[in-house]
Amino acid sequence: MLVDQLNLFSPEPVNGNERPTAGVSAERPQACMTDQELLEKFANPETRNYAFNLLIRKYQQKVYGLIRKMVIDHADADDLTQETFIKVWQHLGEFRGDSQLFTWIYRIASNECFNFLNKKKRRFFTPLDDVDYELEGKVDADPELSADEIQNKLQKAILRLPEKQRLVFHLRYYDEMPYEQMAEVTGTSEGALKASYHHAVRKIEDFLNGN
Repeated sequence: MLVDQLNLFSPEPVNGNERPTAGVSAERPQACMTDQELLEKFANPETRNYAFNLLIRKYQQKVYGLIRKMVIDHADADDLTQETFIKVWQHLGEFRGDSQLFTWIYRIASNECFNFLNKKKRRFFTPLDDVDYELEGKVDADPELSADEIQNKLQKAILRLPEKQRLVFHLRYYDEMPYEQMAEVTGTSEGALKASYHHAVRKIEDFLNGN
């Protein structure tokens, strides 16, 4: 598999001759490397794997966090995170900078979530509401969420939202993402996103208040 060849979830390059030299690591600390610098190193075949592993280290947790909130189950989120970065690897050379790199990655991740949920619905001829109830069951089965009554109820309220509105809520509420960046992720206007978020908040409040 491509993921095995790239050793995607390791910060080290795959081949010994691609391991960063002292000059590369001294040039700029990994944590401080900008997206532009990562893209430049990715464009160089000699440092491509190294740059991509740094990119994963930079964005893996954020991508996993977004996906986990959408699909709930850890194993599913882990698989979708891997699929997201495989697609990033395959298409990063086509990235032209029309948006910020991380919003481009988030867009791939959100599409993976939507495709996963739609496939689940089609595979079992299951109405979307039933898929959402299945996800609610996974909330109850999750030790972290089930132990916190408030978080448990909040997650169930969020799962009652339509999928795209759920994404909008997560981006704004949890990631505190500006609407301009949310527009890059979703391909939706800022005005529509603001309206969607406020509707989501109202629905969640109604659910939490028992209305």
